[in-house]
Amino acid sequence: MATNATSILRNRPLWQKLVAGVVLLFAALVIGLAFFPWDMLREPVNRYVSEKTGRKFEITRRLDVGLGWRQATVKFDGIEFANPSWARDPYLVKADRAEFDIRIWPLIASKIVIPRLALFSPTLGLQMEADGRRTWALGKDTSDGGTVPSIGLMQVDTGAVDFLAKHLGVDLHADLSYASSRGEMPLSYRIKGRYKGQPLTASGRTGNVLQINAAGAPPFPMEINAAAGQTQLKAAGTVAELSGLDGIDAKFEIKGQTLGALFPLLGIALPQTSPYALSGSLGKRGKLWQATGLKGRLGLSDIAGDMRFDQAGQLPHLAGDLRSRVMDMDDLGPLIGLPPTARTAATVEGVAPPPTITQVKRPGGKVLPTAPLDFERLRAMNADVKYTADRIRNVRDVPLDSGSVQVKLANGVLTLDPLDLGVAGGKLSGAIRIDASKNPADIRASLDVRAMQLARLFPKLETTGNSVGRLDGRINLSGSGSTVANWLGGVSGDVAVISGRGQFGNLLPVFATLVGGDIIKFMLRGDRNVELRCAALAFDVNKGLMTGRTLVVDTTNAVFIATGQANLATEGLDFVVRPEPKSKSILSIRTPLVVSGTFGDPKGGVEVVPLAGRGLAALALGAINPLLALAATIEPGPGVDSDCKGVLAQANKPTAGAAANGAARAKGAKQP
Repeated sequence: MATNATSILRNRPLWQKLVAGVVLLFAALVIGLAFFPWDMLREPVNRYVSEKTGRKFEITRRLDVGLGWRQATVKFDGIEFANPSWARDPYLVKADRAEFDIRIWPLIASKIVIPRLALFSPTLGLQMEADGRRTWALGKDTSDGGTVPSIGLMQVDTGAVDFLAKHLGVDLHADLSYASSRGEMPLSYRIKGRYKGQPLTASGRTGNVLQINAAGAPPFPMEINAAAGQTQLKAAGTVAELSGLDGIDAKFEIKGQTLGALFPLLGIALPQTSPYALSGSLGKRGKLWQATGLKGRLGLSDIAGDMRFDQAGQLPHLAGDLRSRVMDMDDLGPLIGLPPTARTAATVEGVAPPPTITQVKRPGGKVLPTAPLDFERLRAMNADVKYTADRIRNVRDVPLDSGSVQVKLANGVLTLDPLDLGVAGGKLSGAIRIDASKNPADIRASLDVRAMQLARLFPKLETTGNSVGRLDGRINLSGSGSTVANWLGGVSGDVAVISGRGQFGNLLPVFATLVGGDIIKFMLRGDRNVELRCAALAFDVNKGLMTGRTLVVDTTNAVFIATGQANLATEGLDFVVRPEPKSKSILSIRTPLVVSGTFGDPKGGVEVVPLAGRGLAALALGAINPLLALAATIEPGPGVDSDCKGVLAQANKPTAGAAANGAARAKGAKQP
């Protein structure tokens, strides 16, 4: 038989003999490798890896290898792998056991691909530096990204992980605990440290296999309960890949003192707000984050909608559509640098209230906000967000009804356009533009006032039950600043408010003109309507100084003409109001009225000299005959109707110079 087999092989073609030889050699190699005592290579492997990486590597007890055609399974019984000398922690990894699969063919190109890594009771010391160095790079040059292994799935038993990245403000320690009794999320973790300069604590659970870069594998479950500073987050869902936080599908709840605190944490430039609490669904695919079904509150205001944050471009882009059924006026304060009021500061349970407006005092009774506006954030991203408030409450002296705004941010230029506010039955609309690419920022506001109802704008008039009329006007201001206060202190432009015919109760003009006879008639006969022929309040604004251009109120019984200034830099008031009654009357003590003080503490009075003159005349005549004393208080009624058409025309035209130039620049806030 042997002779026959030899004869057969001898008679076969040469190529068949070569194939048979290769097969036999491969079979012998496989059998040899299967039974190869791999542990005898432990010391050579230790020396080789230590030499190639420039740091100590040691398999402390045993080495075993299982070879396959495409990958090998390597098992270390005891492993110690030191960190580079510049790292804080002495070991990159120190574990009781380690097991990993490694692709064979990529090794030819010096690429390390590890589809699966399992560590048992590990201690990991991960660190990265601003210059690109990282402890998990496996070459002597730890800034070479080509020596960083690609890891797919990772399984970790009970252990600890330290991660330090000073340039990112990250210094975290995590303790891990594994228990199969926890169901689909057997791995629990606790994290403590600092993140973006704020103290961070977190805890939660996850699946026993973490996907670092494993594309195509089913997502693994994860939940987290974290707090960074005053920001608190709860989330539960699934994650496809940890390396880029990709494939996220989760439900979340987040709350904190202000949405502005999310900028250092997440890089999203949101405005300063009252304390907030929000919930919704969070998803991430590639560079796109989506928060859908948002609902919750900002202070005393409700809010709902959807948001998207795309990090694919050179600058990230925020877009969304938000709505409030009811927006509370107090919640607008933080947008312009005011602290929350006491009403809104403690509205979110579990969040420490921030300093309130009642705790912040300004010298000299000033009221304009001086908190610096953070324009640096406007250069960090682009945005296009729409916000609508169906109803506005707690408006106090400003009868706002509703509002909407389109917020656009592009390359450091913020525009609120269109900006629409329902005020006193009318509308305040226009645009505000802030160019944060300049320092200080170039800020322009161009707003139009249409059909505001006098009765609603001045509730004290509305109590008469018969006050009617409407106001129209405009605000065009431009200037540079870093706070609301110093911007207004240097603005130039034009402010005008005008009104046509209307009527209101006569109590106010009676006392304003100090006509005693009319007071007696009012007391005897009650209130009567006074017709408003026209009114115009127009100012030229030059570097924060508002100078009255046209200040006229014309009624059927008097004309009020005022002159003076309001200083937006000092918040000072300096006005004189001269009433001119249109009918004869006795007991008049008419004299110019003076308005002074500040915005926060206005003061009113009368000019003493004219009043004293009438008083002395009355005393002199009274010495002759007491009845003659009335002669000094007789009002001859010199007031005449104003030229309403001319008054309104003058109010509508800013003077030349800085005011006109500022108004023209402000109109540039509106998008073409």
